[in-house]
Amino acid sequence: MSASVQSDTARVVETALVQFAEVGFDEAKIDTIAHESGMSKRMIHYHFGDKKGLYMEALNLAIAQLRPEPQDMELESTVPVEGVRKVVEVIYRRITSHPHAVRLMVLENLFDWGGMRESAPLADQSSVLLQMDKLLMMGQDAGAFRSGISAVDVYSIITSICYHRTVYSATFNNLYSIDLLDEANFEGNLNLVVDTVLAFLTSNLGSREEMSYLKLRADAGDKGASSAIYDDSLNF
Repeated sequence: MSASVQSDTARVVETALVQFAEVGFDEAKIDTIAHESGMSKRMIHYHFGDKKGLYMEALNLAIAQLRPEPQDMELESTVPVEGVRKVVEVIYRRITSHPHAVRLMVLENLFDWGGMRESAPLADQSSVLLQMDKLLMMGQDAGAFRSGISAVDVYSIITSICYHRTVYSATFNNLYSIDLLDEANFEGNLNLVVDTVLAFLTSNLGSREEMSYLKLRADAGDKGASSAIYDDSLNF
């Protein structure tokens, strides 16, 4: 595929992501996507098959947009608290900069248009989880973090607050006169998620026997394991 064609198809997927996020799968029209992307309807069908095929590409793009780049999470300090602060900030800035991707992921989780609930993993999230696991181990070894917490536990807290900013912005604006999307509240939300994670990690709650609050499905095998956390090929 030539660079020009790649650029054209990428533009179509980006346009489709916005359409699916704004009106949902059922209401999104290939005609509209063709008009706004500049690619003919016939060529969209040629490259992506049907609307479901295009939707799956948009879903994959949304996941990619919400996943931090590994190089952005490289640590400049060996202090676990500072490392967590940086990683949380990177994840927060990445997620909040892609509101349409957030909306699409929320809609997919509600309506399961792409069958994500039962499908094989659509992307490899190991770079995010391995970095967080590394920090948790460092902090626990240093006595700074309590045990019984996994990377997925922490990631759940981060994404919950990040998604809340996009999903509940109208509600908070209407009921509490707080515009979560206002630039003035950007840093406040960031400080909230950083402080929440650090308070969770450094609290005086008793240690738990488990390694995580959350459990893998019985059929998940080692998919969520972090056995390669100290792999020399990973740049921490």
